[in-house]
This record gives sequence, structure tokens and C-alpha cells, in this order.
Amino acid sequence: MIAEVIIDLALDRGFDYAIPAVLAGKIGPGSRVKVPFGKGERQGFVLAVKEYAEFKGKLREIISTDANSTRLPANLLHLAEWMSQYYCCAAEHAVRTLLPAAVRSGRIKEKVVGKAVVSDRDAAIEYKNRFASDSRAAVRLRVLQILLDSAVPLPRAEVLEQAGAGPSALKTLAKAGIIELIEEKTVRSPWADTAVVPTLPLPPTPEQSVCLKKIKDMLDGTESRRVMLIRGVTGSGKTEVYLQAIAMALERGENAIVLVPEISLTPQTVRRFRARFGEKVSVLHSRLSDGERFDEWNRIRSGSVQIAVGARSALFAPFEKVGLIVVDEEHEDSYKQSETPRYHARDVAVKRGAMEGAVVLLGSATPSLESYTNSLKDKYVLCELLQRAEAQPLPEIRVVDLTLERRDEEEGKASFFSRPLIDAIYKRLGRGEQTILFLNRRGYARKMECEDCGFTASCPDCAVAYTYHRKHNLLSCRYCGAQLPAPAVCPQCGNEEIRFVGSGTERIESQARAIFPEARIFRMDSDTMRSGKHTHESVLNRFRSGDIDILIGTQMIAKGLHFPGVTLVGVLNADAGLVIPDFRGGERSFQLLTQVAGRAGRGDLPGEVIFQSFDPSHPVIGFAMQHDFKGFAEYELEVRKELEYPPYTRMIAVHFESADEELAVRSAETLWNFLSANASPGVLVSPPEAGFPERLAGKYRYLLLLRGENLARERKMIRDYVLKTPHPQTLHVSADVDVRNPC
Repeated sequence: MIAEVIIDLALDRGFDYAIPAVLAGKIGPGSRVKVPFGKGERQGFVLAVKEYAEFKGKLREIISTDANSTRLPANLLHLAEWMSQYYCCAAEHAVRTLLPAAVRSGRIKEKVVGKAVVSDRDAAIEYKNRFASDSRAAVRLRVLQILLDSAVPLPRAEVLEQAGAGPSALKTLAKAGIIELIEEKTVRSPWADTAVVPTLPLPPTPEQSVCLKKIKDMLDGTESRRVMLIRGVTGSGKTEVYLQAIAMALERGENAIVLVPEISLTPQTVRRFRARFGEKVSVLHSRLSDGERFDEWNRIRSGSVQIAVGARSALFAPFEKVGLIVVDEEHEDSYKQSETPRYHARDVAVKRGAMEGAVVLLGSATPSLESYTNSLKDKYVLCELLQRAEAQPLPEIRVVDLTLERRDEEEGKASFFSRPLIDAIYKRLGRGEQTILFLNRRGYARKMECEDCGFTASCPDCAVAYTYHRKHNLLSCRYCGAQLPAPAVCPQCGNEEIRFVGSGTERIESQARAIFPEARIFRMDSDTMRSGKHTHESVLNRFRSGDIDILIGTQMIAKGLHFPGVTLVGVLNADAGLVIPDFRGGERSFQLLTQVAGRAGRGDLPGEVIFQSFDPSHPVIGFAMQHDFKGFAEYELEVRKELEYPPYTRMIAVHFESADEELAVRSAETLWNFLSANASPGVLVSPPEAGFPERLAGKYRYLLLLRGENLARERKMIRDYVLKTPHPQTLHVSADVDVRNPC
């Protein structure tokens, strides 16, 4: 038999190898193998097993297959093939995406723990009595007593530490035949030290009942459509619908995948799912250790669990049969991969569902306009949850006009806290209630500049201003991560009066501590969440238990979190996303404002939200104030249709990156000329333009944009250009299909 093997190189093709007799029956599609390649050896995956080879010469033989039996399900290989074609990437890149690095590398192995257990209790007791008066045996007897007191094998290291003994004590007891030294496989669990209280399904609300009935019809096949959009206001009980829908899938002997947009949401989500389904739940995300990721992936692959929960990559959980896929907060941009292949997890989830006959649930209070349009066209089943599950009213939202509230810092007043917001926070502190303050920018100041000469501290590799972090007196680049000490004087003219412009969460925290000195304040952003994988969960647990009065943060606190004690949310700059040159800016702003506002009033007490804005009459802010998604969608879709933007068209970006700016521009112009001459009627190919930032990590960035109702033909041309056209080594070319951020 012949195996077609894809090598871990971006060659976009498979190679035929003979399967030696010793491996016959051990290799199939998805098997990881080691093969001779060139003058060395390479790891690869088997795409197919066949009887005839396309290569007519003598085939080389596969060297070995993975001892840990790492094998990709055939359904995932088919998905990778589709991703490779649709997202214009090499097949190898698509296959790599299916596997966590800990599994792909082959370096992580199953964890084996050496344990000890009494093999003959009568002999052990007799041994203990015989040497009771022998002082030289005291250490051995302590070890023996620990093992006698246990009904199960104990880890050797734990026994020796407790007894204050060395390994020779165990060896002597084993040689005497009274204990046995064994090796046991153990699972590295991400929640080994956590416990949850089991929960039972809640009685569904009338709206939830309608939704669950539709889902049952989809699972049973009486409803032919396989995708449902659940548009539910914040607090409407979408998660309870997910839980009960998963229970239906499990009853049918099928597996379920649950995607959440932020790693910070994963602990809370996993806790709720474990409380309902116990050990049937696995978790996959990047904050796990390599060993934990390896073990979780293998638990899924072996069928030990039936539910996988996690961020974007959990979509590729290696279940053989998936019955249900949930994409929570389906509108979130974090579902879009920023590296090749630049897939969107929501769209790939819909494709995986179609390939495997699974039902896909897309949930959001503020759906993407693409998904909402599909529901209006009856391509997706639409289910709406317009009432909060506990019958709480949606929070009251009011807008503060910052042009009337500007404060003079020299007079000791806060420039980022309006008087209405300060008063509202003091009321919550007096009543023992909690507040969330939201600003989607970390750091102390957006940039550092000199008023005398106009110098701005900027990253030389990325052509953007450094962010200033006062706590460590550092300047950092938000793109490449470069850091350097902040200068005490202007490096250009020596002026000592350096100005810090703009605000970040660190600055907001500093001012909040000055205004509310008695409050317990914590800041949650990527700067404060770097100390460990459980940091998110520990902070959120403190907030949930009432140990924090004011939580300040970026978008990681804006969605999906349920804190009944929060009665006030303050959005410090509601205009931030509206000034970005991006056609999705209004949509993103509306979604973010609605999501963060939804954190208020989820308990027994009513909630209040304050938007601080320099442009309070902006339509997006008006729609968000009224919780009016339909009004916003009608307004925005009319603009999109007029301008021929998604969802009425498709969009592809082709990126060119090089340290040689002329090479990047010339290459972009060459492709532009070719596509302009060969594009289908109605397809718009924009001339090359600089990306934002124009330079990133020392490389200049240029891009082409294509728009049209159907770009299938152009997508094939772009794929051939990216993968098959020879490019200089100093030039990197990549495609972004269904681009979210054209910059």
C-alpha cells in the first residue's frame, strides 16, 4: 500500500511513500509518520492510503509512525483541505492549524508517575514488627507505615518527602517483596485544584423554550437548515440554551464544541459547563501548559470526554462525530486568525458543521451584520431572546457630553472622570455595590511628546508612537512589543517638560485611586494579567465575591461576564472606535458599547450605564443608548449597500511585506495590473496602498483590496500567485480572505 504524506514544509503538495510490512495496518489517513526527505528525515501526516502511486520510480519507505498514536480524524483532514483552498494557504499550514504545538512537535509525551503500593500486607506487618527495635530500619519503617495507611498506590516522591527518606528505602522494601514499585499514567489536568458545585437545568423561559424546540428540530432533521443565529440581549440566558442543547446532542451519542472569544472568558464558561456535565468537559486554549494541552487533546481524541470548550483553536477538537458547535459572541474579531491561514473560526465552524452534519449555534446580543443578513434571508434559523432570563430590566443608559465636562488638571480635577460619573461611583461605594470602568486602551498614556520641538517617542521599526507605562517608567510598542526606559528629557532638544498625551487604563487607575481613596480598585488588562495562567480567574473570583469595588479594564472585561453585584458601568470614551478609518468602525463600536453596558444590572438591583462622549449625537451612540440593535442594523446596512461593502460583497486583501519598500510596492503593482486585467465583471481591484502602520517590525507593508459579490475566480488566481509564483526571499506575500480589518 502507498501513503500520500504531507511534509511539515510549505510545499502545498503530498509525497508518495511505501508502507513497509512492519507498519501494515498501523497507518491510515491522519497518522503522523516519520519519512526520509532529501538527505534527512521529516515529520508528516498521511493524507490518504492508496494502491497506486503517481510517482513511477522506486518509492522510499515510511520510517515509523507515532508511538503515541497521534492521528487526525479524517473529517478534520477534509476541513483542512477546504481551508487551504478557501483561505489561499499551503495545505501544510492548514494541517498545522489543526494541531496544538504540544501535539504537533512530538516532544511532549504522556506523563508517567512512579508509585509504590504494599503488595503483601501480612508480610509488611511482619517486617514492621521484626525491625521495630532496629534503629537502622527507622526510615524504612516510616515509609512502610505511610504505604500501609493508604488503600491506593502513592507517588514515590510524595512518600519519600513525607517520610524524610531517600530512594534506597523503597528499593530495599521492594527487594524484600513486601511493596511493589509501579508506573502509572496520569493526566495533567488544568483544573486539578478546582471544584465546582453541580447544577441542574433551569426551567426555560417562554423564549428559551421556543429556541430549544427549534434546536431539537434541527438535531432531529425535521428542520433542514443547520445553522441558528441566537440574538439574545445581555442576560437573556443564552448560555442556559447552549447547555440544554448540548444535553440533547449528548443524548444522541454525539459530541459538542463550544467556542468563546476571549481566554479570560474560558474559566467562567468551563466552570458552568463542568457544573452541568462534570468530567465530560475538556478545555483547549493557549494558556494551558504544553503537557496539559497534550493531555486534553488526547482525552478528546480517545473519546474520554464529549465536550470541548475553548477559544478559537478548540474548533479543531479531534472528535470523530460532532453533533453541535456553539460559537458564543459570534461577532467578535478575536475569532479571526491574524496569521496564515487567516481563517475566521465562526465561518469555519459553519463549514465543519456542514461537512459533518452538525448543528451550529451562533450566539450574540449584537450579531455580526453578515450573520444577521443570513438570518434575514432565511439561510440561518433566527431565534430571538429579547427579555432577560431573571426578568431584570435592561440598564438605563445616559450620555455625558465631555465637551461640557472638561476639567483643568492643574486645578486638581480629573480630566477623564466627569462629575456625573464621579457622583454615580460614590453612590455605589456608599451602598456597597460594584462598578466597572471601561477604556479599550492599556498603558498610562497613548504617547509621549515634547511641546518645544514636537518630538514624539516612536518605535523605529513600526512607525507608531510608543505607549507610556508609568509604573515601570517604560515606553512600549503595541505592535512588536519592543520596550525601553522612558527618557527624563526630550532626546531631541533636551526639554525637561515632556507631555503625556491620551489616556490608558493605567492612568485611569491612578486617577481613580486619587478620587476614591477608600475604594478597593483593580485594573484588568494585558499588562496586569501576565503573571500566570490562573490570573484571570483569581481576579474575577475576587470581584465576584465582593473583594473589589471598582474594576477597571479593557475589552477583556466587556463581555460574557456575569457579576450580579455590578450596578454601574462607566464607558470613559465612547467615541474611541468611531474615529478609526475602518468601514466596520461603527459596527464594532455599537457591539462593544452594548456588550459592556450589559454587565450592569444582572442581579436583583437595577443597573445604570454612563457613556462619556465628545460626540453624544452620533447615531451609533444613540442606537446603543436605546439597546436598539435592529435600528442600528437597518442604518448600517443601508450605508454598506450603498458603498458595496460586506455583507453585500466579499473582500480579499493581499499583503506585501518587505524591508525593501520599493520591492513591496513594485510587487503589489505587478499583481494589481494582472488582476485589473483579468478580474471578473463587477469586481473592484483597488490600487496598492500602505498598510497601517506602514512599517511593522522593520518591514514595509502594502496591500491590495478586492471587492465583489463573488470572488471565487479571483481567489484561485490569488492562491496561485501567493503559492506558485516565485518571490524573493526578502518579500512575504499573504492573502486575507473575508478580511475584517483592511489595514
